[in-house]
Amino acid sequence: MSEASWQEAQRGGKKQGQRRRGGGGSAKLRGLPKDTPEVRMSKTLSWVLRHGSQAEGLAMRPDGYVRVDALLAIPKMREMDFSTLEEVVKNDSKGRYDLKCEMDVSSEPLKEVWWIRANQGHSLKEVKLDLQTVESLADIQTGIAVHGTTRDAWELIRTQGLSKMSRNHIHLAQGIPGSGVISGMRNSSQILIYVDVQKALDAGIKFFLSDNGVVLTEGDEKGFLSPDFFARVETTRGEALAGWENTRNIPRIQAVKQAEAKTAEKSETAAGTSVKAVGVVSHV
Repeated sequence: MSEASWQEAQRGGKKQGQRRRGGGGSAKLRGLPKDTPEVRMSKTLSWVLRHGSQAEGLAMRPDGYVRVDALLAIPKMREMDFSTLEEVVKNDSKGRYDLKCEMDVSSEPLKEVWWIRANQGHSLKEVKLDLQTVESLADIQTGIAVHGTTRDAWELIRTQGLSKMSRNHIHLAQGIPGSGVISGMRNSSQILIYVDVQKALDAGIKFFLSDNGVVLTEGDEKGFLSPDFFARVETTRGEALAGWENTRNIPRIQAVKQAEAKTAEKSETAAGTSVKAVGVVSHV
């Protein structure tokens, strides 16, 4: 991020309460016509924080945070106020967001400034999140890293591997939908790709954990995670796909369920405390 952009972030992009004019952004909410207004606002918030800050003329810190007053001033967010934003953050079942308050010591007198970011899923290359490095499989509480996809997408994945595409990382969940794991996979997934994390680590592939428990990897130098690192591929009913019949069945035993429940509890706690005040922060 350029120094000019960073300085704009400190100023909030625009004065609090001032609406942006122009800036390249439209006021149209994202989502489907059948979605509720709340869902469309959440989808719009997610898109802006993960992918669209530059298109909306919104300054973002290197750690992914944007000023809330500047966010609420862009045309796309005109239907959302601070109270609504708080509710979206608190009620998000996947813990996608972090909302916090910092004291701006560069202002006179001191004042509180609210910031928000998406915990993962960015396509903006300038964003550098504070992620936990996975040193071994033991660092993943459930011992599972699984990617959910569709049957159509699998036809390409089975030959080229998983791709981070336009995002910064490939996303893996610590469990399957309905197992208590909060984030990392769409509930509409049809195919489950279990990754041999330890084998990939031994081959030099790096893995990380986001604040809400998603397993992330950039893949190889081209952004792919090769099928060589797939441990098993099956349907959501647990039936192995053709060619994967002889792979070991991923255990869904009580111990794994208990570990998944602990991960879910941790994520729910993080989501419940996502609105937090922190100490004095100097803006330089």
